[in-house]
Amino acid sequence: MKPKYLIALLLAATLALNLCACGAAKTQAPAQTQTPSEPVELIVFAAASMTETLKQIAEAYKAVAPNVTLVYNFDSSGTLKTQIQEGADCDLFISAAPKQMNALDAAKDKDSGNPDGLDFVDSATRINLLENKVALAVPDGNPKDIKSYDDLVAGLKDGSVLLAMGNSDVPVGQYTQKILKYFELDEEALAAKGCITYGSNVKEVTTQVKEAAVDCGIIYGTDAFSAGLTVVDTATKDMCGQVIYPAAVLKVAKHPDEAKAFLAYLTGPEASAVFEGVGFSPMSK
Repeated sequence: MKPKYLIALLLAATLALNLCACGAAKTQAPAQTQTPSEPVELIVFAAASMTETLKQIAEAYKAVAPNVTLVYNFDSSGTLKTQIQEGADCDLFISAAPKQMNALDAAKDKDSGNPDGLDFVDSATRINLLENKVALAVPDGNPKDIKSYDDLVAGLKDGSVLLAMGNSDVPVGQYTQKILKYFELDEEALAAKGCITYGSNVKEVTTQVKEAAVDCGIIYGTDAFSAGLTVVDTATKDMCGQVIYPAAVLKVAKHPDEAKAFLAYLTGPEASAVFEGVGFSPMSK
């Protein structure tokens, strides 16, 4: 074989080997894939009056954060505050009044609602999320023909009306106490006379009205809407103040980033539309 042919043959073989090596390298290179987000169970403690709306929002939030499963704990704000204080797992807290949030917020001192100096709230995340209304609701048919708070006051004074209200350790009960005080009514005397029954949270009060176990009840406007009850009057700011729902991520949160993202979603247009649909008024920070 002539030398020039031998050289050409060697060059061709070398080229073929290089091409095979390149092809193998391309075949063996790992594909670039996006790592899916880790599944997260986000624990949200929320006032009982938010039950229906937050459950509805949870369905919509699946499309926004499919890796996040919202785990709700609904109860009176006072009960939720106690559970948090005693070490319950919670990422986000939404109270039906500032009082329970203040009691967990180190940014508040003794005079502003935190006598024990508790430090559970990430104050930088705290917002006033919603406003509600304190409503006077009646059962179907309104048997006692109660049309206003004035009618309620008259009925309590003459003993002809049975009122359902929240316990003193829950926000709806505290708002009701302010209303009774506004009208200069003695709650203890009325309870002793058999004119008042109690519920441990707003849902219990709502149920008493719904079942016509009482003549009327003082609940939130949103609960009346959800239960299909008739609201005959709404308390003014002078009667009981504003009904503010604060929300905040907790310092003990296991998933603070996801909690902040969900809180941001609750202030957005999709969630606001749900809140407004049942009678809440979204608020700014």
